[in-house]
Amino acid sequence: MIQSKARITGMGIYTPKQKLTNDHLKEMVDTSDEWIVQRTGMKERRIAGEGEYTSTLAIQAVENLLNRYDVKIEDVDAIIVSTTTPDHFFPSVACQVQDYFHIDQAAAFDLSAACAGFTYGLHVANGLVTSGLHKKILVIGAEVMSRITDYTDRATCVLFGDGAGAMLVEYDEHNPSFLRCHYGTDGSGGGNLYRSNLSNTLSGKEINSSGNLVQNGREVYRFAVRTIPKGVEALLKDTSISLSDVNWFIPHSANLRMIEAICAKTDVSMDKTLTSVQYCGNTSSASIPLALNEGIMTGKVQDNDLLILYGFGGGLTHCGLLIKWTCKEKS
Repeated sequence: MIQSKARITGMGIYTPKQKLTNDHLKEMVDTSDEWIVQRTGMKERRIAGEGEYTSTLAIQAVENLLNRYDVKIEDVDAIIVSTTTPDHFFPSVACQVQDYFHIDQAAAFDLSAACAGFTYGLHVANGLVTSGLHKKILVIGAEVMSRITDYTDRATCVLFGDGAGAMLVEYDEHNPSFLRCHYGTDGSGGGNLYRSNLSNTLSGKEINSSGNLVQNGREVYRFAVRTIPKGVEALLKDTSISLSDVNWFIPHSANLRMIEAICAKTDVSMDKTLTSVQYCGNTSSASIPLALNEGIMTGKVQDNDLLILYGFGGGLTHCGLLIKWTCKEKS
């Protein structure tokens, strides 16, 4: 891997105020708090209110970043937003962020890698900065999954919530954050997790074209439990870093039971794993920054900690990053 010259210098998050609890859901579908917790570990989710869209959440996450870290974004030269729920097909959410903050000279585009989108975005930002093509990039994962969830389908409606996370990636050849990356794709599994747009077929098969999210939970579970442990092993291969040296494992918060199975197969303790699933639900590409933020706010994540961030989801896509956390908030 080429030596990184990029460092994460700030992060922020945002979750809507409105909550959707398990008790709310049992009024909507045939379910119960016990059933949901047993199968997912989730207690509640945050839901975007009227007038809140993906761009709203993304902007609030950047505002949170600016409030917490001694950084500026006027000279940001690229904005990457990972989302599966853009306000519009175009203009992109990234363009709306650029407009709101009056960033004068920046490339702006949305990235679609579903629940692996945030780690994909960081990987792209690292590459652009390390190559010298860009100096400072905003990476945002923002989703309003509630807008594409079928609330008559109890298998999926109990899972998803809304939220956003943002990170600032800047040129720094002396103290880079990015140590290793591992990624992959299994497009043959695309039909197990999708949201249709113009076509009613996928891989030659007829699909649900309602525009809502459709998931084969069993197959996505198998993909994650099979793929992520191998990905973690590949991340650390040919390095002097062992799994015991890693301070925190932060996988995509899809489902707590899935995370437990991944950890068991990877030989990572749940005590060293950060999630956002219990009170935010599955927020797709926002789940990893939300989980990391929880670790920061509770004092678990410390300066110079080694972290593995691992996203996985629709595509089927996956991307893992080994990073050193040196991002200090304002005193």
